[in-house]
Amino acid sequence: MNIKTFSFTKWLLIFIVYFFTAIILILPIVTVFQEALANGVDGYLNALKDEDTISAFLLTIKVSAIAVPANTLFGFLAAFTVTRFNFPGKNTILTIIDSPFAVSPVISGLIFLLIFGKQGWMSDTLEQFDIQIVFNTPGLVIATMFITLPFVARELIPLMQSQGKEEEEASLLLGANFFQTLKRVILPNVKWGLLYGIILCNARAMGEFGAVSVLSGHIRGKTNTLPLQIEMLYNEYNSVGAFTAASLLVFLSFLTLFLKLLMEKNIQKK
Repeated sequence: MNIKTFSFTKWLLIFIVYFFTAIILILPIVTVFQEALANGVDGYLNALKDEDTISAFLLTIKVSAIAVPANTLFGFLAAFTVTRFNFPGKNTILTIIDSPFAVSPVISGLIFLLIFGKQGWMSDTLEQFDIQIVFNTPGLVIATMFITLPFVARELIPLMQSQGKEEEEASLLLGANFFQTLKRVILPNVKWGLLYGIILCNARAMGEFGAVSVLSGHIRGKTNTLPLQIEMLYNEYNSVGAFTAASLLVFLSFLTLFLKLLMEKNIQKK
């Protein structure tokens, strides 16, 4: 390949990257804000003040704030266990972790409905202790945790497999206990994989629709997350309200990316 051909290929690839970024990422975001501001800034602010939209926004944050840390802890423990120990059923565990990728979110929601619903397997036990999971926040958390289960684990498992365990064994042989090894060896080695796993998990949690839709019951002001609120408003031909709610999801994604940049800078300083 001569210099001219290489230069042409380089700029062609750069153009393709920018083109698809503009069409697939930037244009939809611009469209969201354009439709949200169709009635002007006052119309946008009035839509933001809608009590059901505010409730959906807060519920989305609440569900993500529970599901993401829980799956982060599970993902790290699962990755460490799978990559550091040999035990019966190891391949089965990996298959179970990957199952949310293969199962439709709607089907997973129906499964949890059969388990925790009034006619479900656990209905008698739940009624005995006056616990309501379906059509309530716990059901939304469970559905979100199931859908986002693989993200942290699947970021960490190949990373920890490639790194091996020699440094950890050396740390233990030199007299460090497990928690010292965790802090000084294990976490620093997997920090980037863990960070990106958390970001992916959080993004999926905030945007989850299928499983949450089945278990929510679409109760306004109680079980509607932002994606469900957007669908409901759009079906009512309230496009300004729907796109205003969608803009809140965009702001949440921007906040996630901003926190990612801050974390990266702090990690690099250390």
